[in-house]
Order: sequence, then structure tokens, then C-alpha cells
Amino acid sequence: MSVGIIADRELIASRVESIASELRRELEGTCPLVVGVLKGAMPFLSDISKAMDLELELDMLGLTRFGEGGKVSLAIDVATPLEGRHVVLVEDLVDTGLTLRSVRSMLEARGPASITVVSLLDRRARRLVEVPVDHAAFVVGDEFVIGYGLDWEGRYRNLRDLWGVLDLAAFAATPPELERV
Repeated sequence: MSVGIIADRELIASRVESIASELRRELEGTCPLVVGVLKGAMPFLSDISKAMDLELELDMLGLTRFGEGGKVSLAIDVATPLEGRHVVLVEDLVDTGLTLRSVRSMLEARGPASITVVSLLDRRARRLVEVPVDHAAFVVGDEFVIGYGLDWEGRYRNLRDLWGVLDLAAFAATPPELERV
């Protein structure tokens, strides 16, 4: 089975600090609203928001997808008004761009001053629609990624490293104990 670490906790921490530094410069003098997309972005959201070292507010949204077309709707909406706010949208993975396009459209309709997209992973090779990703910690290929918030069937979100799985069928047949690999 082909599974291995693609980013260890030290590299993740380094990328978080680098992106947070850029966000501090870009958003200096504002009180941004940092919005995380549940559930996968939670660890990244937590680390980025602490490293930004700015006065900020946090909120979350949860998404649901329906049917073959993957229509996106909100399961949990942000509670904070967005009008005139600088919004930092924190994603775990931007893949086809379809979900991000829908979320941006929903948020833009509420009149924010700006929307900055920050993603832990950017899978540009699978993009179906062009969407702006202002900051991406890592660019990945087609491997299935788990750990640091990303899961497989609800498991592995709490791993501190990011793991790539090349053979998902073999992985699913015999899920490993990755903490010991």
C-alpha cells in the first residue's frame, strides 16, 4: 500500500507561519473575520488564526452537497454580518473549484469589503472552474490526503502530519494505524 507523509508537522507549522505573516501584512489595521469551512479546515483555521496575531473574529460555516451535480448549500451559516468586513475564508482543500465558487458567491452577496481565500491544499490539476486561491500552504496532485483535519470515513483527522494515499482501494481494505508508521 502506498501511503506516506507528504508534509510533517514542522513543515505545516512553517507554512502556517509564512501565510499568517502575509495575512498580517495584508490585513494590518483591520479586524478581519476569519471563516473556517467545517470540518476539515478546523486545525488549519485554529493555527492560522493564532499565528496571524491580529485582532480578529472567528466564525464557521458548514456545507452540504446534493446529487450528482454537487449542488452546494449551507448547513451552518456564519452568524457574523459580513457587510464591509474583510473576510478570510479558510478551506482545507480546493479541488475542482465548484464548491469555492458557490461559497464565494454566497459570501459576496452579503457585501464584504474583501474575501481572501486561504487553503491548506490546492489541487490545481483538477480545477474545472477558475477560482482565486490567494494563499495555499501546499499544492497536491491526485493522491488522497488525510490528517491535519482531513479524513477518510471520519478517521485520521487528528493526525498532526499530512499523509498521501496513492492506492485508496488497498488503504480501504486494510486501514493502517498511521500514528505508528
